Amino acid sequence: MVDSVVTVKQGKIKGSVQKLLDGSPYLSFKGIPYAQPPVGDLRFRAPLPPTPWSGIREATDHGPICSQYDFSTNQILNGSEDCLFLNVYSKSLKANAKIPVMVYIYGGGFMSGSGNQGSYGPEFLLQHNVVVVSMNYRLEVLGFLSLDTPEVPGNAGMKDQVLALRWVKENIAKFGGDPDNVTIFGESAGSVAVTYHMISPMSNGLFHKAIAQSGVCIDDSGIATGAKERAFRVAKLLGKETTDVQELLRFLRSVPATKLANMTFVTETADEKLRGVPMRFGPVVENKFMNTEAFISEDPANAVLSKKVNKVPLIIGYNSAEGLIMLADQMTKAERLNANSSYLVPRELVQKVSFDKMKDLGKQIMNFYTGDKGMGNHDTAQGVVNMRTDMHFAYNIHRFTHLYSSLEAPVYMYRFDCATQLNVVKNFIGLSHMPGACHADDLFYFFFNELNKEIVTSQESLRRIVY
Repeated sequence: MVDSVVTVKQGKIKGSVQKLLDGSPYLSFKGIPYAQPPVGDLRFRAPLPPTPWSGIREATDHGPICSQYDFSTNQILNGSEDCLFLNVYSKSLKANAKIPVMVYIYGGGFMSGSGNQGSYGPEFLLQHNVVVVSMNYRLEVLGFLSLDTPEVPGNAGMKDQVLALRWVKENIAKFGGDPDNVTIFGESAGSVAVTYHMISPMSNGLFHKAIAQSGVCIDDSGIATGAKERAFRVAKLLGKETTDVQELLRFLRSVPATKLANMTFVTETADEKLRGVPMRFGPVVENKFMNTEAFISEDPANAVLSKKVNKVPLIIGYNSAEGLIMLADQMTKAERLNANSSYLVPRELVQKVSFDKMKDLGKQIMNFYTGDKGMGNHDTAQGVVNMRTDMHFAYNIHRFTHLYSSLEAPVYMYRFDCATQLNVVKNFIGLSHMPGACHADDLFYFFFNELNKEIVTSQESLRRIVY
């Protein structure tokens, strides 16, 4: 195996040799800084390129994850604001190898997650002659605060991803990768991010193919609203009440990073608690300011319609039973939704119809999926799953695909319906008896981790599914 020291633009890094499941070796480089630490006055701002280092930097361990709330364990994870690191995995370091590159953007509602190998092990993908890159990006308030000012216009977390893609373009050849053959792919919020990069002028030329799994930027959940007002609510919850934007910014920069985690649910309006999914800190349509580069300054759907896109081949789709992930939550809200089905109407429609029409649409939606039985009982559980699958995933994914295909770009659409022991999410939430693939079930066919390790390594039949 070749020496595991690589010279990137900022200096030398030393990785480690790891093994795939078949015993063959690959090279792992973890915790590579792709930006300056976004701390102090850089908090909430667009990231700056990393500074060089001297000597050889060890790249055998992941960098810190970003401070966040982990909704899978209901815990605050301290992490660090200094979290802008990426990881590179490759089977060859030949500079002229020109191996296709796959850059993964993780999901988690823009409020939790990381690119770490613990969740997104590259072992399956590396068997197919690709270089795999994963990254961290800032989350929730730290990554998506928007004050509608030149200093904090929003989308810092998306601009983190852009800087990571620029790093890949500049350095990936040193890891055997082809900087002119980069595929970005992501799931859920990561898929929303992928489709944003397809329309962002900042991302132009940084990738050449895209894979969007279970999310698009034109869905309600992909576009944050009321961002400035939400920022003031954050400060009030933390003990600071003000109407001055600069005073607000000074205060929010003084708060420990962990205090800014888990602000999504507590800043929701009464309407938001029942309508849509809880992705409240996320990408925004930025206002244009002098000397400030916007990630996105136009409504995403309008951008596609007006052909302002980075036109690349696209694979896009969703899982057949995405809504399984929401079933338990819907059961707890069933009484209120049965009493006021207008909350089933997506925000995009609410903004365009009268109150009476909204009520009528809500009744039609409820009747279509659950008949006269309503939500909250065993007989209509499948109808609720279908409703949420269509409402939050299938409809807008089909819509985005239709709009994008009109540009005559190559589009390949899928609907993932596989159900095996690798459907870890569905099985974990106790719904293995229900048909289809749950939200995030597809991840365990792509990535090796502790949740599928025993299944994959102990059953040859399932190993064939993965490979």
